[in-house]
Amino acid sequence: MSDPTSLDEVRHRIDEIDARLTTLLAERQRLVRAAASFKTDEQSVRAPDRVERVVTAARERAEREGLSPEVAEAVWRAMIGAFVEYELTEHRRAG
Repeated sequence: MSDPTSLDEVRHRIDEIDARLTTLLAERQRLVRAAASFKTDEQSVRAPDRVERVVTAARERAEREGLSPEVAEAVWRAMIGAFVEYELTEHRRAG
């Protein structure tokens, strides 16, 4: 992909990425909802060991792709935190 030639082009490309991210996040949310039905308690929803494995993997992928591992970790922790809260709500609703 060529370098952008204007701020408008940069913003347009960012908007396109944001749209793709939204689609992927919606898919992730559907899977989180499905996962809630397999879990028996709130501790299994929180799954701190799983969180750390996911964050470690995100940092490793980030380094390979040229993304700051610190940025990746911050984004993944925020995303995971939001989805854990969503899953807890779904788990309580199902229970």
